Amino acid sequence: MNFKELFLFLRDLDQNNSKDWMDRHRRSYHKLRNEYIQWLDILNIRLTELDPEYYNTPGRKGINRINNNLMFHPNKPVYKDHFGAGLDKAPNTGDFYIEIGIHGSMLAGGLWRPDPKTLRSLREAIDYDGERLVAILQKPSFKKTFGGLYKDEQLKTAPKGFSKDHIHIDLLRNKTFAVVHTVSEETVLHPDFQDVVIEVYLEMLPFRRYLNTAISV
Repeated sequence: MNFKELFLFLRDLDQNNSKDWMDRHRRSYHKLRNEYIQWLDILNIRLTELDPEYYNTPGRKGINRINNNLMFHPNKPVYKDHFGAGLDKAPNTGDFYIEIGIHGSMLAGGLWRPDPKTLRSLREAIDYDGERLVAILQKPSFKKTFGGLYKDEQLKTAPKGFSKDHIHIDLLRNKTFAVVHTVSEETVLHPDFQDVVIEVYLEMLPFRRYLNTAISV
């Protein structure tokens, strides 16, 4: 995968974000998209070999559309400033997300503002054995890689059915349970970038498995 060429394309797109420009450069876009899919396919195979519970997700299934959804976000540009994809993408679970973009790249996973039923399942799991989640979050290598949970909106008080004095009240108040590892452009361009992705995937795995187990019960 020629990530340098991908960054150049995305920068040009960012300066000329229109359907007319994209139509004129459609061949370049599809060339890069196909390269990215092939890169994801290789990563998919490697993760299948490393993780017995990995959900096979070929690149074409994992890759996201580059078009923004203007029906729900009419003020956004026509096209995104990044290539994104989700792997280990089992139905109704939090996947492993890869985003390569000109305004920042990242490796992320977990659940972003899940629906009330899913959120309730997560909170019940934390109430039952939140110590396991705390141990995952407090692991030194995990903290070094992700810092902590992604900072998002929290309830101002305890969620319904839980005491404000609950030992895990800070976790229970969260609306999002996700972690993010930012990646520099230099790292993306390095020949060993896929090895970095795998290292982050494995570090994140216990966290994602905890969440996915909680919402599948």
